[in-house]
Amino acid sequence: MTAWTLAVARDDLARTVLAEGPVPGLAGGEALLRVDRVGMTANNVTYAVLGESMRYWEFFPHRDPDSGLGLGLVPLWGFAEVAASTAPGVEAGQRVYGYLPPASHLVVRPVRIDGTGFRDGAGHRAGLPSPYNAYRLTTGDPVYRADQEDLLVLFRPLFFTSFMLADQLLDNDCHGAATVLLSSASSKTAYAAAFELRGRGPRVIGLTSPGNVAFTESLGCYDQVVPYDDVATLDAVPAVYLDLSGSPATRAAVRAHFGDRLVRDVAVGLTAQIPNADAAGQVFFAPDQMRKRTADWGREGLDRRFAEAWRRFAAAAAGWVDVETGEGPEALRAAWLDVLAGRAAPRSGRIVRL
Repeated sequence: MTAWTLAVARDDLARTVLAEGPVPGLAGGEALLRVDRVGMTANNVTYAVLGESMRYWEFFPHRDPDSGLGLGLVPLWGFAEVAASTAPGVEAGQRVYGYLPPASHLVVRPVRIDGTGFRDGAGHRAGLPSPYNAYRLTTGDPVYRADQEDLLVLFRPLFFTSFMLADQLLDNDCHGAATVLLSSASSKTAYAAAFELRGRGPRVIGLTSPGNVAFTESLGCYDQVVPYDDVATLDAVPAVYLDLSGSPATRAAVRAHFGDRLVRDVAVGLTAQIPNADAAGQVFFAPDQMRKRTADWGREGLDRRFAEAWRRFAAAAAGWVDVETGEGPEALRAAWLDVLAGRAAPRSGRIVRL
């Protein structure tokens, strides 16, 4: 049996390198995960664009010197099976959900093992945000349903960001805003946040390209959907801008129209693949709000609230996505290139079986 990895050039994300090698062996206290099912969305492109500044490249270091320097492994979300284990409490055959490389296998060093899963205690991940190091057992996960695996792969990491984003706003009374604007409103992260926010205070307005207006309106998540060029037609009331596109032109238009009534300008995503943290007044990072709510509610309280929100969202989102399934490393490469180039339609959900 062989293993493989699909790396990308950090300075040219459209250049990919597929490499094969032996399946990794295990030292004491380690487990081998066989990556089974992953999703590919604009969220993964954000990980690559911010790979250096937010340290996303460090989760799965690229270690193949024969394929050239400057390569990286883009983190994905999905399901994996424990293929082998020398870690007490982790057994072959268990199925987990978590952060995975674009590869056939991953070696982890399970720590903090309990009935819900474990964390990867590998040394290189010790200083990285802890939520990304958690692997949830399907048998101990209140969100898991076998018939919803595709939805979980595509939406769960995005919905967690959206859930925490909406929660942070509501936790701060939306900073007194009468309107919340979301750019890239047809993206999954944006409309999931809108789903959580609508009807709980300010009007929720989606900004999107003209070609995506009809789709975005059909979701029913927004009070109003407008094309980017029509920002100046909106009422100039106190507003929060949640920027999921990273487009400098859209930010400039929002700031010009709302002026000092723009009470918050928050960088959330990068569907336009332009780093925007320096231009925004604030950068949203979901693990920060997660740590606050874990302190407020406890881990079980956070899990319960998230599970309740997920069930509401999943019931609606099942009708908003057309799942496209591929198999193997070449399908993963094709999905990456399509999403990177913006060729994926808003309704498209790319799943790859590895």
